[in-house]
Amino acid sequence: MKIVAFFVILAGLAAVGADNASANPKYAGIVVDAKTGKVLYSEDPDSLRYPASLTKMMTLYMTFEALEAGRISLDSRVPVSAHAAAEPPSKLGVRAGSSVTVEQAIQALVTRSANDIATALGEFLGGSESRFAQLMTNKARALGMTRTTYRNANGLPNTAQMTTARDQARLGIALRQHFPQYYAYFSTRSFRFGTQTIGNHNRLLGNVNGVDGIKTGYTRAAGFNLVTSAQADGRSIVGVVLGGTSGGARDAQMRKLVAAYLPKASRGGASNLIAESRTPAAPVAVAASVPVPVQPTASPAVVAATSDVASLSLPNAGPVPSGRYEEKLAGASAYAPEPNARGAAAAVTAAMGARPMAVPTPAPEYMPQAAVREESVPATDSVTTASTRPSANSAAGWVIQIGVSQSRDAAMSLLQNAQDKGGQVLRSAKPFTVAVAAGGAQVYRARFGGFDDQKDALNACNALKKKGVACWASLQ
Repeated sequence: MKIVAFFVILAGLAAVGADNASANPKYAGIVVDAKTGKVLYSEDPDSLRYPASLTKMMTLYMTFEALEAGRISLDSRVPVSAHAAAEPPSKLGVRAGSSVTVEQAIQALVTRSANDIATALGEFLGGSESRFAQLMTNKARALGMTRTTYRNANGLPNTAQMTTARDQARLGIALRQHFPQYYAYFSTRSFRFGTQTIGNHNRLLGNVNGVDGIKTGYTRAAGFNLVTSAQADGRSIVGVVLGGTSGGARDAQMRKLVAAYLPKASRGGASNLIAESRTPAAPVAVAASVPVPVQPTASPAVVAATSDVASLSLPNAGPVPSGRYEEKLAGASAYAPEPNARGAAAAVTAAMGARPMAVPTPAPEYMPQAAVREESVPATDSVTTASTRPSANSAAGWVIQIGVSQSRDAAMSLLQNAQDKGGQVLRSAKPFTVAVAAGGAQVYRARFGGFDDQKDALNACNALKKKGVACWASLQ
């Protein structure tokens, strides 16, 4: 009996050793209720990881934003440069000097995760891929992705390009909520390009109940990544798995997370959790509702709108060594949101527990000459209503801002344009302008007030976006 017990103990020790050997320090995961922002599950959600091709989610966010603002259309041609054509696989294999449509580019990113087309889109929208990467990082900050930095449009290896599971969940929610008219592309099972029929890398589509996207990713340094959206029975979640040891292990883990946490998600909640906020790095456009065509070599047209956790026997997790990232942050300044960027963005930040971090100060070349930085705005603003009947409520409560102009007349024109397009959406809203000091000059914010609460303002802004009017809602 003693001999049997001895071998049992040895077997147990061997099993423990095997578990430790299989522990995956790259792993990070999170599941978020997409209607309330509540974190249903997390493991190392704020540890830095490489995004790999999850990067293309932000490339697509920027593309959808340009489509919504009217700066490009689905039929616009995206030229493929020699640099883009030379990117390594996965790729569509388009020759340098040729082009694809924006819609083909979207489908190529969603299905094949084409690196060449992601680079081409970045050059098309940003003038250069490096400039586009800075715009991607600025957008990440505006969405509350405080620990994400982009250096390219496709996710190919770059030691300074990093993210977290929490940030990717935030982006996944934002994609679905901000662009419902384009989100269906993430459900594309396959598409035809020339003689090719290209299938989607996401093996959960059509195989897991409720899954409707979003994106896979892999590099040797990152491991196998996956962001998944699932909706069923009025419930909605976004899950993230980073650093899987294989595609099969990653997919199996996501299946477990969807099965365990989708039934626990709420059936009710806010209509739009991720509200865009101003950041010190984000330039402010002069007119948010005026479509600006994008030229392949032009500067980018920047438009302002700008927990109880059940155990699933997950692998032991630990952060990747942080030294390789910290050296890139030398001389960084601390990021602090604009004081009045509150409301929905602040609520979901609290719910998801986003952690601020030091971020690189943007290089001067990324700041347009005419950019206005709103953090220089004085504490008190002078308010002028655009209507003939001034309202005491114009500058209080929840508001929608549609743009900033250098003259009051131009700001009022923006308001009139929004009213013409918005119709019934703005029937009870009160248009007004706010004069603010910026860099020694005076500019005018074009806003609508009179909304009873956060939900009303967000719903109105979402409706305006569908009508081609860029906007953002905030507490005045």
